[in-house]
Amino acid sequence: METKLLDPALDPTALAQAAALLRAGEVVGIPTETVYGLGANALDEDAVGKIFAAKGRPQDNPLIVHIADFDAIYALSPAVPDAARALAERFWPGPLTIIVPKSDRVPAATSGGLDTVGVRLPAHPIARELIRLAGVPIAAPSANTSGRPSTTTAQHVLRDLTGKIPAVVEGGACTVGVESTVVSLAGDTPRLLRPGGVTLEQLREVLGEVVVDRALREAIDDSEKVSAPGMKYRHYAPKAPVTVVRGAPDATAAYIRAHADAHTGVLCFDEYAEQFHGLTVETFGSACDLAAQAQRVFDRLRAFDDTAVTAILAQCPDDTGLGLAVANRIKKAAGFHIVEV
Repeated sequence: METKLLDPALDPTALAQAAALLRAGEVVGIPTETVYGLGANALDEDAVGKIFAAKGRPQDNPLIVHIADFDAIYALSPAVPDAARALAERFWPGPLTIIVPKSDRVPAATSGGLDTVGVRLPAHPIARELIRLAGVPIAAPSANTSGRPSTTTAQHVLRDLTGKIPAVVEGGACTVGVESTVVSLAGDTPRLLRPGGVTLEQLREVLGEVVVDRALREAIDDSEKVSAPGMKYRHYAPKAPVTVVRGAPDATAAYIRAHADAHTGVLCFDEYAEQFHGLTVETFGSACDLAAQAQRVFDRLRAFDDTAVTAILAQCPDDTGLGLAVANRIKKAAGFHIVEV
């Protein structure tokens, strides 16, 4: 299969071509502000099946449905809680997925066999325009091979999925860089299932109490049923195994220097790069710049695949604010193999 790169900046018909593919039941790589998504008509079970086939993704992993305006949520859910509108008024369009009870229109393939569905209104203008042109809600997990670091540029998507999908829409580098925050409103108390660009602290400003799911702190067994993407299975991982080194940055840098050898890759904060002479080093932002870390972490994890490293030691932010999302992605890439110093 030929995979075309459709660039709206160069071709005024690019989005119309992508929308026609989506209406025809095909899958398309699409830009969002979080990561690139692998999109298909969320209401077409056969089209959704092509997402799983292209990614090599387990079919019990639910997908997020993307819409172009808030009112579209009512076609996907028969019981949208008031809290959903409160969250939407504060954070949509933006990097927040809200889990609500699903309607019969949403096929089991999209919801992972659950009676709930995750819905998001993305901030990226190309994504919203594409949804409008297609005329259907778009189910879209990250546009990467399952288990690999997520894609934050069109070139990342092409590297993983060329020959497996008909098209990728160019939309520039993602501005957030980690997947959306996922909060469930399907239970008695709101529950944070995945951290992202909307922080736990921000959610609590709107909702009050928010329970943090244990999947954010520890590995979840593959046999468990989960309500959001990325809660189980190995995710975000480069080819070489990753070990997370947690603690104060000076202490983690000292540990990495003491334990690295010539075959070790180092993922570190910008200001510590010069401490690892002779090693393969990738930096992902200053220790105090969480936004930069989020934007760069997947790109830098992917960069190790072009090297000969056999193991990676990674610095990691603490769990405050956006650091919770960045730390979650690095810990998932490591399979929760963590050293505390």
